[in-house]
Amino acid sequence: MKLSENFTLNELTKSQEALRLGIDNTPSDEHISNLKVLCENILTPIRDFYGMPCSVSSGYRSAELCKAIGSSSTSQHTRGEAADFEVFGVANKDLSDWIVSNLNFDQCILEFWNENEPNSGWVHCSYSSKYNRRQYLKAEKVNGKIVYSPIF
Repeated sequence: MKLSENFTLNELTKSQEALRLGIDNTPSDEHISNLKVLCENILTPIRDFYGMPCSVSSGYRSAELCKAIGSSSTSQHTRGEAADFEVFGVANKDLSDWIVSNLNFDQCILEFWNENEPNSGWVHCSYSSKYNRRQYLKAEKVNGKIVYSPIF
């Protein structure tokens, strides 16, 4: 099933962990609708601007899958409102800066990025059809815990 011109439902729901653990990661109709809106407002504009594929490493995740991988069961991934991705050949900080300057979004998180390694980490971006907070954050591990802090 196509969510947009360049993104499929399989691409935004595939999970090796779900397969390995036997977890059903099938989204509801509401989640699929949210994924379409995410593609329209975040992923497709990125692909159009850079003219290169946007490689999604994680899109929709069921609450059970989130729990199994140590993520929050209230993550926007569980509602089909978020994706983790990269555009290969584009530094993740440059990608996240472009999103913040050009798109409406809920959260844009530069995850585990190291300024000495431009291709390190990945970008998490969410979009809500209800309300977008436009939070720009970075995630890093500090003393074994994930800490989120604003990027200015």
